[in-house]
Amino acid sequence: MSNNRKRGIDDDLNPNDCFKTPEKGVSVDRLSDSDFIQWGVEETCQYLRRQGLGEWQDAFRDQRVTGVGLRYLNDAALEKIGIRQHLVIAHPCLLVRCLGDRLKVLHSLRKLWQIETEPSKVFNDPIHGHLELHPLLVKIIDTPQFQRLRNIKQLGGAYFVFPGASHNRFEHSIGVGYLAGQLVQALNERQPELLISRRDILCVQIAGLCHDLGHGPFSHMFDGMFIPRARPGKAWKHETASLAMFDYLVDDNNLQPVLKEHGLVLPDDLDFIKEQIAGPVNTYATHCKEWPYKGRTEDKSFLYEIVANKRNGIDVDKWDYFARDCYHLGIQNNFDYRRFLKFARVCEVDGQKQICNRDKEVGNLYDMFHTRNCLHRRAYQHKVGSIIETMITEAFLKADPYIQIEGSGGDMRTLSTSIDDMVAYSKLTDHVFEQILYSSSPDLAEARQILRNINCRRLYKCLGQTQPDKNLVVTSETNSHWREELAGSTPQGSSKDVSLQPEDFIINVINMDYGMKEKNPINNVRFYSKNDLTKAIQIRKNQVSKLLPEQFAEQLIRVYCKKTDDKTLEAAKKHFVQWCMNRNFTKPQDGDIIAPELTPLKASWRNNNEGEDGDDGSSKETKVPLVNGQKKARTQLFK
Repeated sequence: MSNNRKRGIDDDLNPNDCFKTPEKGVSVDRLSDSDFIQWGVEETCQYLRRQGLGEWQDAFRDQRVTGVGLRYLNDAALEKIGIRQHLVIAHPCLLVRCLGDRLKVLHSLRKLWQIETEPSKVFNDPIHGHLELHPLLVKIIDTPQFQRLRNIKQLGGAYFVFPGASHNRFEHSIGVGYLAGQLVQALNERQPELLISRRDILCVQIAGLCHDLGHGPFSHMFDGMFIPRARPGKAWKHETASLAMFDYLVDDNNLQPVLKEHGLVLPDDLDFIKEQIAGPVNTYATHCKEWPYKGRTEDKSFLYEIVANKRNGIDVDKWDYFARDCYHLGIQNNFDYRRFLKFARVCEVDGQKQICNRDKEVGNLYDMFHTRNCLHRRAYQHKVGSIIETMITEAFLKADPYIQIEGSGGDMRTLSTSIDDMVAYSKLTDHVFEQILYSSSPDLAEARQILRNINCRRLYKCLGQTQPDKNLVVTSETNSHWREELAGSTPQGSSKDVSLQPEDFIINVINMDYGMKEKNPINNVRFYSKNDLTKAIQIRKNQVSKLLPEQFAEQLIRVYCKKTDDKTLEAAKKHFVQWCMNRNFTKPQDGDIIAPELTPLKASWRNNNEGEDGDDGSSKETKVPLVNGQKKARTQLFK
C-alpha cells in the first residue's frame, strides 16, 4: 500500500499535506491495512490520516464507521456521512477540492479489499482457460522447489498405459491454487458477513498451490509403495513432506519479507497454510473436541474445508484432478465444479461454520464420488499401470543403497533417506528412472534390467482378480503368507512339470471407496434450501434414490506372476483359482475359462445362467426347485 511518509500510525498529518501527491513506496503499515476488517473506529480514522484524508475522520468517527463498514461505503454513503454535494454548490471555489476528496476516499477504501496490489500473471491452462494469479503466488511458483513439480508425473505409472497422461504435479498445483481462490472469493462475495480478509484469501490460495510440494518420483507410487517397503514402520506420507518442503521453500528463497510485504502475519499465517495442507498439528485437541487449529479461530472453520476437506472430501484438489485427469486420460468427467461454486454457502452446523450446498445438488455430489470411483477403477488402479508401478518400486528398492544424493551440509542420502532432508529431496524427481536405466554401474544391474523390461513391455502377467466376503486387514506378513498359499495351492491333476515358488507371485490389495472407507461421505455434507439460506440440513441416501450404492467400500485382490512363459502362466492361473476356492473368495471373472475343470467344484461358483436373487432371476420366495439338475415344469397355473 502506497504512502507519502514512513511514520507511525498515530501521527497526525498537517491538513495542508492532504493535497500533496503521494510518493511511490511501500507502507510500513501494510500489516494493519491487511486486517482492516478487524479495525475499530479509531483504527479507521488512523487509516484516513495515513491516506491524507484526516479532515474527514470526525465524520467517520461521528458515524462510528469500523473496518467492517468500510466494505459497504459507496458514493451515496459518503454523501450521507458528511461529504455532501450541497456544500459544493454553496462554495463553488471548493468544487475541485470536495469532489477530489470524495474520489480519494473511494480510491483509498477500494485499495483495502482489492487483492492485487500489482499486476497479476496470466496462465493459459487447458483445463481452466486463462487464469490470473496474484504476484505473491507467482513468486512462489518461480522457485526451484516448486519448479521441481514439472518433473513429477501426476499419475505415475499410468503414463505407460494412457499415452495422454503426461501431465505433471506442476500444472495440477497451479490449478488447485486457482480454484482455491475461486471458492473463497465466491464465498466472500456472496456472504460479506463472513469477514474473509485479504490475508485469508492469499493463505488459502498459497495452501492450494503448495499442497503437493512433497510428492516424490511417480507421485503416489513413492509414498504408497516404495517408502513402506524401503523403510517399514516409517509413518510418512507426501503431506508430511509438503510441510517440510514449504518451510524449505520459504527459507531458501528468503520469502519472509515478501510475505510480510503482501500483508501476511508470520508465523500465524504460515501455520494456517500448513494446517490446510496436512490438518491440525494438535491432534490431542481434536480428540478432546477442542478447536485444534492455531492459524485461524473457530469462526473461520470453513476455510479449512477448501483445499483438503477432512470432513467429507469435497475440495478443490479433487475438482482439479477430476477435470485434468479426465482430460488427459480421455475419460468423460461428469462433475462440473462451476455449478458447485454457484451454490456454495457457509452455514452454521453444531456451532461451527461449514461450507454447504443447495439441497437440489445432492445427486450431483453422489455423481462426483462416483466419478472418483470410476477414475480409480479405469485408470488409477489399472491392472497394467499397477504392475508397472510395482516393477518400478522393485527397481528402486534394488537401487536404493547405490543412489547417492547430496543433502544439507554435504551429507549423502539414498532414495529412501532423502525424505529426511529437503535439500536432498528437492533433487529427487522422475528422472531417477532414467538415471538407473542409463547407468553403467554393476551395482545397478538388477534394477536396470527391471526398467529395461518395462520399456520393452516384458511385464509381469496378471493372473486374475478376486474379492473377499468382507474387507480384510492385510499386512506384509499376511501378504507373504498368501504367496506361500498360492505356491502350495496345486490343483488335482495339474502338471508336475512346473514348479512355482512364493517369490514368483505378487499380490496387490486395492481398497476402493468413496474417500471415507466404508462411510458414505454425503452423510457429512450439509445442505440448505432456497426457502431458508441459513438453516443447514442433512439429506439421507434414501431421500435421494434407491439406485445409490448400498456399500461404499470394497476390497480387490489382484495376483500377478513374475514368470511369463506360457506353460508356467497356465499353471499359475490354476493355482490362483484353487487359492480363491480355498480362501472362499469370489470367482475370478475369467475363472471358467482359465480353469474350467475347477470352478464347478465349488457350489457357490456355479452359474448355469442363473440370476442373483433366484435360480431363474425370480425372488427367493418363488424359486422353482431343481430335480436332477433341471427345473421342474409347472403343470398347474392356479390352485
